[in-house]
Amino acid sequence: MTSLFDQSALMDLAERLVATARRVGADAADAVAVRSMSSSVEIRDGAVEESQRSESDDVGLRVFVGRRQAVVSTNDIAADAAQLAERAIAMAKAAPEDRFAGLAEPAQLASDQPDLDLVDPDLPSVAVLEERARAAEAAGLAVKGVTKSEGASASAGIGGMVLVTSHGFHGAYLTSRHGVSMSAIAGEGTAMERDYDFSSALHAADLDPPERIGRTAGERAVARLNPRKVPTKRVPVVFDRRIAGGLIGHLASAINGSSVARKTSFLRDKLGERLFKPGIRIVDDPLRKRGQRSRPFDAEGVAGRVRTIVDDGALKTWLLDCATARELDLTSTGHAQRGVSSPPSPSPTNLYLEAGPRTPEELVADIGEGFYVTELIGMGVNQVTGDYSRGASGFWIEDGRRGYPVSEVTIAGNLLAMFAALEPANDLEFRYGTNAPTIRVEGLTVAGR
Repeated sequence: MTSLFDQSALMDLAERLVATARRVGADAADAVAVRSMSSSVEIRDGAVEESQRSESDDVGLRVFVGRRQAVVSTNDIAADAAQLAERAIAMAKAAPEDRFAGLAEPAQLASDQPDLDLVDPDLPSVAVLEERARAAEAAGLAVKGVTKSEGASASAGIGGMVLVTSHGFHGAYLTSRHGVSMSAIAGEGTAMERDYDFSSALHAADLDPPERIGRTAGERAVARLNPRKVPTKRVPVVFDRRIAGGLIGHLASAINGSSVARKTSFLRDKLGERLFKPGIRIVDDPLRKRGQRSRPFDAEGVAGRVRTIVDDGALKTWLLDCATARELDLTSTGHAQRGVSSPPSPSPTNLYLEAGPRTPEELVADIGEGFYVTELIGMGVNQVTGDYSRGASGFWIEDGRRGYPVSEVTIAGNLLAMFAALEPANDLEFRYGTNAPTIRVEGLTVAGR
């Protein structure tokens, strides 16, 4: 097991590929080597339904010939470096020029790597994973009203990358990952409802107990029984904490440098403008200890740092890699990500909306009639216009309290107006890559019967 945490052979390979590429004609080059290992066990009705394990090492070489670039990749770590480099150079010579392509500027590169506590060295055995999954399923089935299990699973693994560039950057990091999930079904016949819960963490010690996951999944499924339809109307909509991060995810997509440069974002002209209420802050933190997407440097070697994306309601920055930064005449924000078979592109890290002053109960208390959303369906968001329309289920709010369950409705609005009307509660937790507390948004259309 120790060898999985040793990336020295991958570092040697990446260094060899870059040196070879320079020797056979590349003006510049970088190499990415990615390691992954995962184990998982799925349980249904007390029996093991599936047990899987996978391990892989993959490597990608990117070369530049002038302003032309090409990427080649392989999972054969014993591949001939010269052949791989020559193939990449031949591809680059045939590629169109891209005046924005190139490596990161040396001054932007990470000079050290902070300890972000990303690795749990104690990876569980298959037996331990099975025990976690069984405990989650048993707890879900024990909830009164739960009639079936849709399955429970437990998983663990590691992933990481090595990056070497021809202008001297050498870096590597690993992360571990543990997860437990359970889906429960309540009711009978055509009146069945399902719901789920899960927990994911870099360290096993940070996982929610499997029993809590199963119990929560069961209780959520039972609470959804006998849903009603509601008439179409405009009402305040409250987004439960487990799905509220999706609204911040739509912001991240709209401020992605690629979308802004292509002019396909509804926020392309909004940099510096106030989009949210005063006091709203949204932060991206790649250096959060044990963060789901933490990393000491990005996929171009640019140093990570905490960035305030929205401050006092105003949009302060795009998410940029080096190419999109050059195209927009800006500087990379250190948000490059890449696999082994593609060039870098921008992506957020640990993105979160800061908590507000009121509790979730206080957000709901003055709503005479509204909708509390616990699940969203579909991806009906137009990133060019900001129009928002998604299927939803949850609970109807009456006289300041969550009431009966509601399903088969659509909520619709425009993200610009939604951002401007958004109010966060005080219950922020860091459970996902993108996190938000419970959110209230005024004046959305709930389309029902």
